[in-house]
Amino acid sequence: MTASDSPAPTTLKTISVRTFLLGQRIDTKNLEQGSVLATSPLTIRAGSRGRAVLFRYGVAILFDLDPLEEVDFLASLRRLVIEPVEPPETEEIRIHLHPEGEDRVEHSGAIILSDPTPERLQLLADILGKNAVLDHYEHRVAEVFDRIDPLAATLQRKGDFGSQGKELLQQIGGVLLTQQRMVGRVEVLDKPEVLWERPSLERFYLRLEDEYELRERGRVLDRKLDLIARTSETLLDLMQNRRSMRVEWYVVILIVIEIVLTIVSMTMPGHL
Repeated sequence: MTASDSPAPTTLKTISVRTFLLGQRIDTKNLEQGSVLATSPLTIRAGSRGRAVLFRYGVAILFDLDPLEEVDFLASLRRLVIEPVEPPETEEIRIHLHPEGEDRVEHSGAIILSDPTPERLQLLADILGKNAVLDHYEHRVAEVFDRIDPLAATLQRKGDFGSQGKELLQQIGGVLLTQQRMVGRVEVLDKPEVLWERPSLERFYLRLEDEYELRERGRVLDRKLDLIARTSETLLDLMQNRRSMRVEWYVVILIVIEIVLTIVSMTMPGHL
C-alpha cells in the first residue's frame, strides 16, 4: 500500500504524546532498573499502558498516559530533577498508528507509525526533546535581544548605557551558559544511537528532523549566541573603559586639589 492509498490520519487510532522540559538535568541513574524497555535514551514503562522516554538534559516525553498517571509520574521524577523549570514547559501532539502502513510524516505534519516499538518511540522522543530545548533557548535568546535593542539605542543617543549594562551582562551570561549546556548535553545536530542499530529508520528520522527544522534552527541559534557573545565582549570593554576614565578623572581631581592646597598654603600669611 502506498502513502497515497493510506487512510486519512483522522481515521486511525491515535496516541497522545506530551513533552515536558522539567529542568536543566534529570538524574536517570536511579531509574535504570525495573521496567526498563531500552536505554540511550532511557525508555521505561509508565502508567497502565504508557511509555516514558527520559533525557538527562531535563526533558521527559510521555506516551499514552492519562492525566492522573501523568501527574503521578511527574511527581515521582521531581526528586531527580536538577535546577527545575517552574512551571515546566510542555507541548502536546498526537501520533497516528497504521499497522499495515509505513512510518512517515504527512504534508500536514501528522506523524504516522506502523508500530509503537521502543526504537520508534525513542526516535520520535529524540526529535521532540531537541525541539523542546531549542524552543526554550530561542525564547531566552529573544529576551536578551529585546534588552539589547533599547540598550544600543541608549548608547547611540547618550554615549552611555547607564545602569542597564550590569543587568544585561548577567542575562547574557545565563544565555551563554545555556549554549555550553546545549552543545555539551543536548547535541542537537547529532543522530540518536538507536539509528546505529536500526538504520532502516533513518529515512523516517530525517523526515522528522526536517519537519521540526532542527538543523536550521540550531544554526540560527548558534549565530545569535555568537552575536550575543560579541555583544558581551563589547559591553565589558565599554564598562572597563568607563572605569578607567573614572580612575583617570579621580587622579586629575586629586592632582588639582593638591595644587590648590599648595597654592593656598603658599599665599597664607607667615609662609616662608
